[in-house]
Amino acid sequence: MSNKEALKGGKVIQQWHPEEEDFWENGGKQVASRNLWVSIPALLLAFAVWMVWSAVIVNLPEIGFDFDQGQLFWLAALPGLSGATLRIFYSFMVPIFGGRRWTAISTASLVIPALWMGLAVQDTSTPFTVFVIIALLCGFGGGNFASSMSNISFFYPKEKQGTALGLNAGLGNLGVSVMQFLIPLVIGVGLFGALGGAPQITTSGKTLYLQNAGFIWVPFIALVSIAAWFLMNDIASAKASFKDQAVIFKRKHNWIMCVLYMATFGSFIGFSAAFPMLIKNAFPEVSALQFAFLGPLVGALFRPAGGWIADKLGGARVTFWNFVIMMLAVAAVMYFLPSETREGSFIGYLISFMVLFVTTGIGNGSTFRMIPVIFRTVLEREHPDRIGTEPLFVEIRKESAAVVGFTSAIAAYGAFFIPKMFGSGLGVYGTFIALVIYYVLCIVLTWWYYSRSNAEYPC
Repeated sequence: MSNKEALKGGKVIQQWHPEEEDFWENGGKQVASRNLWVSIPALLLAFAVWMVWSAVIVNLPEIGFDFDQGQLFWLAALPGLSGATLRIFYSFMVPIFGGRRWTAISTASLVIPALWMGLAVQDTSTPFTVFVIIALLCGFGGGNFASSMSNISFFYPKEKQGTALGLNAGLGNLGVSVMQFLIPLVIGVGLFGALGGAPQITTSGKTLYLQNAGFIWVPFIALVSIAAWFLMNDIASAKASFKDQAVIFKRKHNWIMCVLYMATFGSFIGFSAAFPMLIKNAFPEVSALQFAFLGPLVGALFRPAGGWIADKLGGARVTFWNFVIMMLAVAAVMYFLPSETREGSFIGYLISFMVLFVTTGIGNGSTFRMIPVIFRTVLEREHPDRIGTEPLFVEIRKESAAVVGFTSAIAAYGAFFIPKMFGSGLGVYGTFIALVIYYVLCIVLTWWYYSRSNAEYPC
């Protein structure tokens, strides 16, 4: 079989050497790009389904569901809990099953919660427990991120991973914004005719087709699942058992990067889930869904920029200053909230939150740029006699991919904890203060281990 034939979509690639310039320029780059551009829409759909409850819950009381604020915040938070937990397992799946197979299967699984949601919202007698189950199943979408990022990391050489992972994650993260922008449009029209079910009448007399919030994703999920199966690749050298990958649990820097990525991605996805309800509760006169999509939009768009800037300036330097700005942005958000002594300013609040979302996006890209650099250094220091050899390159890629997946799993718990913190006794102000303290911790960790002169692992 020719090299060109062996690199076609739908194939298991037996020999993959992205660090070799000749291989990369003569077919490798094209294969990596093809896998990336199928991975991106698959991940976008995963994020859309994962976070769809954030747009749906604000409409449930309007169409007759008698759920209180606590229950609504639970529905916003539960996909984050299940998605984060699934990520722990999904992060190890690509080396076991193969990136092509797992992407196709995991994307197809999104049909289950999308269809069930569309059916459940049409009946106001549907119990809260059923909605809880559907919300947990939406976590399938959250789990997909870990396997997707792990998979794409195998295809690119170290110096290009920041940009590639930034594009995959950033454009994939756009699924949250696309969903929050699209749902208000599609629930206003009977897109699927009689097949889609009858409309609901709100308390104000408005006609809604809330089932479209689930049904709209089904044809796209089917299309992208088929594309993944026929156009993506499995890499034979990426194969590894769970035992092989479990070495990361002994790595100190795996756990440090979990802390840092929780502050960036955990903040991004947690704020994305809570943002519509935060706007509605703080500024009830404002139509939350008209503005809620903007935060995830700017956060997703700036993630590739974070990876690109980190490729140029260094991941640790970008991450350090990014945390400083995040801390200041939270303080600004708190300042513009209404209180007993101030009316508050929605414009100031929105702008401050946009800055916060931008920094979560940049930090997402820069932290992921740090991981392959750190773990390449770790393994080269452990095996100085093997530097520059293909077996060591393979080991570095496997370990870096496992860390990328696992850190994304831990960070995804932000999608659960942040909405729940806002809905708990901490309240809005208490939650923001807790986050500021956490960001200060991240500033210290980044400076000490990675960005100061004579840092243990400069990156």
